[in-house]
Amino acid sequence: MEHIKTKQANLSDAELLAAAERVLIAESKALLALKDQLGASFIKAVKTLVACKGRAVVSGMGKSGHVARKIAATLASTGTPALFVHPGEASHGDLGMIVADDVVIALSNSGETAELTDLVAYTRRFSIPLIAITARAQSALASAADVTLLLPPEPEICPMGLAPTTSTTMMLALGDALAVATLDYKGFTAEDFRNFHPGGKLGKILLRVNEIMHGDVNLPLAKESDDMAHVLVVMTEKSFGCAGIVDAKGRMAGIITDGDLRRHMQGDLLKKKAAEVMTKNPQTIAPFTLAAEALKILNDNKRTQLFVVENGIPVGVLHIHDLLRAGIA
Repeated sequence: MEHIKTKQANLSDAELLAAAERVLIAESKALLALKDQLGASFIKAVKTLVACKGRAVVSGMGKSGHVARKIAATLASTGTPALFVHPGEASHGDLGMIVADDVVIALSNSGETAELTDLVAYTRRFSIPLIAITARAQSALASAADVTLLLPPEPEICPMGLAPTTSTTMMLALGDALAVATLDYKGFTAEDFRNFHPGGKLGKILLRVNEIMHGDVNLPLAKESDDMAHVLVVMTEKSFGCAGIVDAKGRMAGIITDGDLRRHMQGDLLKKKAAEVMTKNPQTIAPFTLAAEALKILNDNKRTQLFVVENGIPVGVLHIHDLLRAGIA
């Protein structure tokens, strides 16, 4: 099939930039107009999603379908189980993917998308909540919906005013607004977010110290009353370049590092007690601290290791190499 041939306009560089700026200005104005008309319907839509015991099923045809896929993905990654159902496939068996506990979000700028007809009828038949995103209040979709989120009457920015541009931008932004407002309402936390993003940069940013620290038998610990000969054995066996020193109740009292050893080389070091050599009240960190924060503490204090302490008791040790292996540094 031959490509449609068009006459080349030969726009200057300045004209190309002006065309791009025109699009961005028009779409930013559309988003502001969308913001100004948010109200009771938006609140009802959020509460409908929060109350949903099943999944948010998002659907749309054509460009609206592409936006619907993204909205479903955003909802799913922010604590609202969601999936995309193609309206055409819905009519050929995929309606079985939608159950009574679900909520359906249907996107159609005109509100008259024929492919959505069976999906809309299915929600009415089984009393499944239907949220419509459309630009026409009197459309078939808006009339059937339990909640209608209306797009303001902003023109498409393409020269013919036909290609979905401004409308799909508003749909996409409205989907983001629904997802974020819903997660705020649910009290969705950074830890919850990490559970849905274990890989990649987001997972690394939200990694906690207790997930990468060394604990239990790997802890290089000695008592205040131990001879330095024993402390040196502990430091050599555990290979962290340090030993945590605990008091009679097992609480963190100090730390002995390679630097402390060098400062006490004069005299009979091996016969000294750990309490005589240790640095008291060392910098420590809590187990649920973000690993990125631990890296900052190490860098700021020019240290290579930190003891992880909970209620005064050492429960782990973190080395800067652990952070490097985890991809934090």
